[in-house]
Amino acid sequence: MTQEEQNPETDNAEEHNAESPASGENLDRLSFEEALSQLEAIVDQLERGDVSLDKAIDAYSRGMALKGHCQARLEEARLKVEQINLPEEGGSVSTKPFDTR
Repeated sequence: MTQEEQNPETDNAEEHNAESPASGENLDRLSFEEALSQLEAIVDQLERGDVSLDKAIDAYSRGMALKGHCQARLEEARLKVEQINLPEEGGSVSTKPFDTR
């Protein structure tokens, strides 16, 4: 039995990376959770060291793109939270819309 047959998770991660290269996929369609999950899978794959150098480089590039996407989504969330207005003298909490443009 080959190493790939023993570890089907590796095949899944490699196929996923091949389907979504860093330069080809629009990351804006991914939720934070989806991007983080993909990033964790790439980290696991690279830590195991069971991929070729070329695939590791591709996975690293994809991981860097996912990292940037996750950081941007977290920054958007932080800014949205900062837009929440708390009244000084009781009353209801209001929010000011956050514009990402």
